[in-house]
Amino acid sequence: MFNLDIKTAVQTAFFLAILGILSSLWLMVKNYKLAQKMPFYQKRVKMQWKSVRFLFVGIVFGFSAYFFNRFAEPAIYLIFPPSPTITLTPTITLTPTITLSPTITLSPTVTYTPAISPTPSIPEAIESLFESTVFPNPDALFSPIVFSKRIDENLQPVNPSEEFDHPISIMYATYSYVDMIPGSQWTSIWYRLSDMAMLCYETAPWNGGTGGYGYSECTQEASEWLPGFYEVQLFVGPTWKTSGRFAIIGNPPTNTPTRTSTATITRTYTPTSSRTPLPTFTPSITRTPTITPTTTRTPTITNTPTRTFTATPTRTPRPTDTRWPSQTPTR
Repeated sequence: MFNLDIKTAVQTAFFLAILGILSSLWLMVKNYKLAQKMPFYQKRVKMQWKSVRFLFVGIVFGFSAYFFNRFAEPAIYLIFPPSPTITLTPTITLTPTITLSPTITLSPTVTYTPAISPTPSIPEAIESLFESTVFPNPDALFSPIVFSKRIDENLQPVNPSEEFDHPISIMYATYSYVDMIPGSQWTSIWYRLSDMAMLCYETAPWNGGTGGYGYSECTQEASEWLPGFYEVQLFVGPTWKTSGRFAIIGNPPTNTPTRTSTATITRTYTPTSSRTPLPTFTPSITRTPTITPTTTRTPTITNTPTRTFTATPTRTPRPTDTRWPSQTPTR
């Protein structure tokens, strides 16, 4: 004998209804095709009506499947209250992981935390600013705080870390929460632990939902973000909920660059006055034309006409003496 729970039985009925829809559609198409092949009118009409009946059966199965999928299980639970809470009790057996937390007591850091555990309290100056008249939920929970310089549109930290370097002008503390009551008083305080100076705080009636993501921000000049450790404390009403720490390394930038800018202004005016006399030295360049007349001495090369004595080669007419053999004709 099968041992089925309500959810399994409803799912089985849903799948059977789907199977009925497919079968009805297949029989409808089959009978319609057979009716088209019937040569006799009465039998053809009879087969057509049979295919129409299968169409209505498929529609009934379709409504049944929709009912089983949407309304059957909640309707059954109204008559037979569900008892799966017993199956959910193993989550309680998983809670002994909290009993494993004594490992924290073994760490020496736990011995130092008692000095911090009494301190998370709201100063009277901030507590006097409370406006909410809604009693906060003592069971509201907050996740560990995550720190970053920027957050995205989904309130998630961008490049989260526990150590940050300059330049810093704004810091974000992001977290998730559950079981919050809208309108209850909520407070966040930012401390610099080296001198316990309060850098930022905000307190207001809670305007978010009962669960989701939230953030707190602190904006200060860069000179206020001194190197050291910082702590953010979150409160719901007067009750402390969670804290988180981060560190800043490196010294903040100084304002000395403003002095360098003034020095550049005084220096830019002085070179203009000293350089303007320089064009007076340009007349020295006019002396160069006096040097060029020396090149006029090159006409001394005109002595080369002495080489015109090369006209002596005109003596070559001596070969005309060949007339001596002219005496032979006398013979």
